[in-house]
Amino acid sequence: MFTEVPDVRQITGEPRRRWWIDADLELIVWFDKNNRMIAFQLCYTIDGHQKALTWRERHGYFHSGIDSGENRPGRHKSTPILIMNGIFDKETVGNRLTKSAQGLPGEIASFVQQKISEYRTGKK
Repeated sequence: MFTEVPDVRQITGEPRRRWWIDADLELIVWFDKNNRMIAFQLCYTIDGHQKALTWRERHGYFHSGIDSGENRPGRHKSTPILIMNGIFDKETVGNRLTKSAQGLPGEIASFVQQKISEYRTGKK
């Protein structure tokens, strides 16, 4: 079940965002000035590998791996970054989102599910 992160830091000049977490999913949604969803990023783990599906209204989809910044022997942990990584399994991730959707506002859950179901490698 998703829980909304309270008091998410808003960055001046960027769209407003809201953030939800679940046991193994994270969802960040960005809104325009009219409170319309214009982007989201769904982070998840499969086979021990962190991944992210990002959708932006103007640019479409981007699927990536997440380099946690921890595999740096003898060095401090660095900031996690997105890296090119693999194929998006929309059925598996969509099912996980459906099972965890409780706690998300209905319109947000429906919107993200719709975008996942419409995913076709790199299309808008």
